[in-house]
Amino acid sequence: MATLQDRRDFYAQFIVKSAGSQDAALIDAFAHTPREHYMGPGPWPIFVGGGYLPTPTSDPQELYQDVLVGLATDRGINNGQPTLHAHCIAALALRPGDQVLHIGAGTGYYSAVLAALVGTTGSVIACEIEADLAVTAARNLRHLPQVKVLASSGSEGVLPPADAIYVSAGATHPLASWLDALDSGGRLIFPLTPNEGFGCMLKVTRLGTQRYAAEALIRVAFIPCIGARDDAASAALTRALETQSIRAVKSLHRGDAPGRTAWCVGNGWWLSTGAP
Repeated sequence: MATLQDRRDFYAQFIVKSAGSQDAALIDAFAHTPREHYMGPGPWPIFVGGGYLPTPTSDPQELYQDVLVGLATDRGINNGQPTLHAHCIAALALRPGDQVLHIGAGTGYYSAVLAALVGTTGSVIACEIEADLAVTAARNLRHLPQVKVLASSGSEGVLPPADAIYVSAGATHPLASWLDALDSGGRLIFPLTPNEGFGCMLKVTRLGTQRYAAEALIRVAFIPCIGARDDAASAALTRALETQSIRAVKSLHRGDAPGRTAWCVGNGWWLSTGAP
């Protein structure tokens, strides 16, 4: 008879390989991060488009599916789809010892996966603006010495230097504070989303002081990131998404005038179809 760990092992292989990755470290991180520890007591509300459907039992095996689990259903806050996060976390290419900032940590599940990848020589700062979720995340993650939980949006003030920044809430534009925090070679992955409809998960890699490669990973929709929304940026992004392919994005520019390769132009930044 299959054990709960057998189920975790299958789930980990399924979501990582379904996301197009063969990363053994990522599979191991998902296999040994018990999702039920971060979801609270069952039965659990599973997001089904227009609402939530409760799992038929409180058996933790119910959670080892590629489903969104409601964390605060009154606010539409979910623990996101595992295959989507596996795809994006794989693209972060984390290594032991990396310093990571996770914005929109929820109750800590994906923060724990990030912590498993960077190990005890690395660190994860997990930011969560919803006060009740931040308290829960701090409790859930207290067994991981490399993780620090902050009850904040992660979108204000100066941020500490980071090898990687992973954002789990939608922004209409890349914040200057996120870009400034990246060390050379640092990676930022965030949902670039307009006010209505789908956007894309954007990966930005810092190549130099003002040089950034950019790549759209996958189409997504996310709850808004408080402090990272702007109506003018949303309008510009909507126009770009309606008229151009997200696959054309190759670089991000800051502080200079947009050129003929501009894909989307914001205040002090623009995405380009040209090489970085």
